[in-house]
Amino acid sequence: MSIAADLSQHVKSLRRYALVLTRDPSSADDLVQETLKRALARAETWQPGSDLRPWLFRIMHNAHVSDLRRARTRTEAAPDLPAPVSPETQLDRLELRQVLQALETLPEAQRRPIVLIALREMSYAEAASSLDVPLGTFMSRLGRGREALRRLVGGRDAATRQKTRQLPQENIKEA
Repeated sequence: MSIAADLSQHVKSLRRYALVLTRDPSSADDLVQETLKRALARAETWQPGSDLRPWLFRIMHNAHVSDLRRARTRTEAAPDLPAPVSPETQLDRLELRQVLQALETLPEAQRRPIVLIALREMSYAEAASSLDVPLGTFMSRLGRGREALRRLVGGRDAATRQKTRQLPQENIKEA
């Protein structure tokens, strides 16, 4: 199986992560395209037999950081996160919206670990590898991010802790 065929298996998860990073469907598509382009151009750096997913997410992370650095001189308004897709009750919908809005306010270094673990369902090691940080640093950022989310949504009860640990993946719309 060629690397191109392997890449195609990860396009959906790359797009969902790109939507979280960019908060814009068009920019997300551009980021996925740039990620795949870079992956194909650097295919020889991937070690066959190793997990392709963290390698692709690291490429996407690096491409996104490069885009942010380039865009730093321009000011652009970031659109809101998409609305939740169908929680079971009105209260769940409100709580989920509060968590997602709070997530958006976190610094990127705290938001990304939460997104990779809760939305992308990566292991801690995979997520740390995709962000190119040591596991200890990743765990510190994840812990700080979770604690900040708890403070922002105003509660430390079990339900709030559960929502900050397991944000449902279906809240990220696919275009």
